[in-house]
Amino acid sequence: MFRKSMAAVAVAALLILGGASTAFADDTGGGSNYTPRTPTVPTLAGSTASGVCIGDAPWISFSVTMTDPDNVATGHEVRLVLTDGTHTLTIDLGALVNDKLTGKILWPGADVDSSGHGIAWPGWTGTGDHLVPTTGNYAWTRGTHVTATLEVNPSLQVPLSYPAATSACAAPASVPADSAGILPVTGLNVPVIPIAIGGGIVLLAGAGLVLARRRQHS
Repeated sequence: MFRKSMAAVAVAALLILGGASTAFADDTGGGSNYTPRTPTVPTLAGSTASGVCIGDAPWISFSVTMTDPDNVATGHEVRLVLTDGTHTLTIDLGALVNDKLTGKILWPGADVDSSGHGIAWPGWTGTGDHLVPTTGNYAWTRGTHVTATLEVNPSLQVPLSYPAATSACAAPASVPADSAGILPVTGLNVPVIPIAIGGGIVLLAGAGLVLARRRQHS
């Protein structure tokens, strides 16, 4: 009788342990009905970077938002990478705060004075009234084949171009004669000297016509 009782207890214990193991397997993903959930991949969708002019100086304005519902991003430092296929420049923008970062930085090669007015521009060298074009000083960043990518982890390619000529982004007050008439800030290659020569020819022709008429009347 005693042996039968002990056997019954042993069988009951085995049944209990077996049920607990099955339940544990189901809870940890070992069961046949468990489907692991794939974390949502973080994205920078909606983030932007654009070229703007402030105080006759070119700036890059940026707004970065990271959507990361499952908190799987491995970093929060934001970088802007510019490349034309030959040159590459990485610019540190700062760290995301609550998955957001906004601000502006000077365009590479640009500089401003204490009042915030432009005193240097990419593709130009010299100071004051002695600015001359150069292939250095990040001139390549003004090209039409430059791509821009915002990187955190993930990354996002964004459209970015050097700011165009506007009333808020004019050339410096005085453009040096040795600059061949190219406007530093706007990036427009406007040949000022040929225009001036053409205007002078028109004026000379007009003066000759006036003198001819005077001789006829005399």
